[in-house]
Amino acid sequence: MSGQVDLALIHYPVLNKNKEIIGAAVTNLDIHDIARAGRTYGVGAFYIVTPYEDQRQLVKEIVSHWRSGYGATYNSDRKEALKVVHVCNDLQELYKQVTVRGQRPVVLATSAQSPDSVIWSYPQVKEKIDQGDRILILFGTAWGLADDVMEEVDAMLPPISGGGSYNHLSVRSAASIVLDRLLGADSE
Repeated sequence: MSGQVDLALIHYPVLNKNKEIIGAAVTNLDIHDIARAGRTYGVGAFYIVTPYEDQRQLVKEIVSHWRSGYGATYNSDRKEALKVVHVCNDLQELYKQVTVRGQRPVVLATSAQSPDSVIWSYPQVKEKIDQGDRILILFGTAWGLADDVMEEVDAMLPPISGGGSYNHLSVRSAASIVLDRLLGADSE
């Protein structure tokens, strides 16, 4: 089961609070925390998608520091976690990288909002993973994935809800919860 699930953090095209398409900035915490959660739950890869050269360079510098720089000897656990990080210019490059022998994985998207799209429950997706299906889960930054991205996915995961009316988790928190629901030892 290990390595059948990949994650992608999309920085463009995403929405701002006015529902306009923007490119969001990469954050150091997202790189570290999602990579650590991904490594803990055995994901194959964690892709960071941004069209901005300076943002891709920032990711490469951070990852390099922890993979081969001083950070690699200072904290070997962080080195191990950041091995799963890859950078892509855009969604087309992402889909090309995750396509194996001509077969693209099942692509799922996440959203804090209840989508109009097809929703697969966590048990449904877990069953697909258990059956050997490869899965790519897209997480949006800013205020979520743009409609163009949503139109290309196979299905949506249900929004994570704490039970109240406030629902604005950090993407790194949401990624950890999704991974635990799909790959955690107690996710039966």
